[in-house]
Amino acid sequence: MRTVRLLLRAALTWLLLATAAAAIEPTFEIDALNQGLGPASDTLDRSTPQAVMEELLDAAADGDFTEAAHLLNLNRLTPQDQAAQGPALAEQLYAVIDRKVVIDWQFLLERPDALDATASSDSATAGQIRRSLLLWILELDDRSVAIRLDRVQPAGGDPVWVFSDQSVDNIAALYALYGPTRLEQAIPKVLTGDAFWGLMWWEVIGLPLVIALAAIAGGLMHRALSFMAARKTGAVGRDILRSIRTPAILAVVTFVVAICTRNAFVFSGQVSTILGPLIALGFVSAILMFVFNVIDVILDRIVSLDHDALSDVDHAAERSLATRLAAGRRALIILIVLIGGGVVLSQADIFNTLGFSILASAGALTLILGFAAREVLGNIMASMQIALNQSARIGDRILFQGHLCDVERIHFTYVQLRVWTGVRLIVPVSEFISDPFENWTLKEPEMTRLITLKLRHDADVGAMREAFFEIVETLEAGELGDRDGLKVHVTDQDVFGQEVTFCLPCANPNTAWAMACELREKLIARGRKLEEEGRAVFPEATPAEAA
Repeated sequence: MRTVRLLLRAALTWLLLATAAAAIEPTFEIDALNQGLGPASDTLDRSTPQAVMEELLDAAADGDFTEAAHLLNLNRLTPQDQAAQGPALAEQLYAVIDRKVVIDWQFLLERPDALDATASSDSATAGQIRRSLLLWILELDDRSVAIRLDRVQPAGGDPVWVFSDQSVDNIAALYALYGPTRLEQAIPKVLTGDAFWGLMWWEVIGLPLVIALAAIAGGLMHRALSFMAARKTGAVGRDILRSIRTPAILAVVTFVVAICTRNAFVFSGQVSTILGPLIALGFVSAILMFVFNVIDVILDRIVSLDHDALSDVDHAAERSLATRLAAGRRALIILIVLIGGGVVLSQADIFNTLGFSILASAGALTLILGFAAREVLGNIMASMQIALNQSARIGDRILFQGHLCDVERIHFTYVQLRVWTGVRLIVPVSEFISDPFENWTLKEPEMTRLITLKLRHDADVGAMREAFFEIVETLEAGELGDRDGLKVHVTDQDVFGQEVTFCLPCANPNTAWAMACELREKLIARGRKLEEEGRAVFPEATPAEAA
């Protein structure tokens, strides 16, 4: 019985200790907070992260930042400097936040312990009590600095949320970079009032002006490059100007927007959150386009991608080289786009917000993009497979689904085929590699075309054989293949008659089909002539019997 009581007492003691430990919320313990400011007002609410932000916004609305200085951890300043610099630092911090930070109020927690009760179990902060909360990340002198809220507890005092001392150290430098420019300070006060969507009136007026100025700069660049191209007589000079014209215009437009929004005007967070990624995307796109155009110019100098030139029977090596170079170009484009996309995303502030961080950490964005791009990625890999196994090369003549055509281009997601009639056949790469096709120029250009005619049972095959050899002599000798392949065979028969196959060896697959058509026409004409001489050749059958 005594043992049971001891066990119960130990269990009760452990439970009380665990409860007391759980009640102790983590904080940054400090000796004192902002001794140079004196005691804070009883009405100042610093109990939660959301309350601190609301107090800062209220101070800005009232134009009184003296009390707002208590929202900052000024302990790295001397007590004398705290009283002198505190209100100014609070005002500067508000200006930086107002211009560059887009706070999602849904994730500014209204709990003293900053525990996110709505977070999913997959979140890294699910069920965690926090003593530091990241609001935003800004670029400063080629490095990233954070704006944080810390929960500090002075000796003998209650824990409160304040802007961290590290964030306070960076306020002056951030304000110098993102604060009002001289041009903005010269703007009349009436234009600094709120308009709509959190924008000021000068932003509503200034943003269209910046866009117009960028468009004018792009137009001037276009005219200058067009003037230079008109004066260039050499093919190399024209190719160079063509390759740099579009990326140069895009780079100039982006440069003007970047200069205006970083030096002349510093727009608020709602605008800069969009402009930042767009500026990075503009510069990256200009570089990518320039690289692509230069690659195309170099490829044109190495080998022609004109399928008419590549389809010549003596250009098998050029067809292989063109196909490999086109595949290398696609691989390089993929690599550069991935690198460029990473640069753009690294410059995009939207992924610094709490909401997007949770979305990205959960992997939902990756799943959505992967599901949407699965067909595209499959076709890209299939196009690379064609280039590696050389089953179809640019300039090859193939028979695909009954269409006699040339391979004109192998793109990322589709193969462009030129039918002999001049019609372009667009085939998804995945379908192209899954369906069988005849490649007439894959290994050797020589091939044998078969012309089959239906003759009567009692037709004189020998006469038609002699006619075949006579007609062959009238064809162009250079287009014929090995003459040992000239043969005539009776390959089948039925109730209507016998099938006679005439074998025509062709040296050039590009002209083989036309030669076979010509030979068929002349054989039929010779057969009709034999019938006029009283020698039966073609079977007589009614349309119903033929059907």
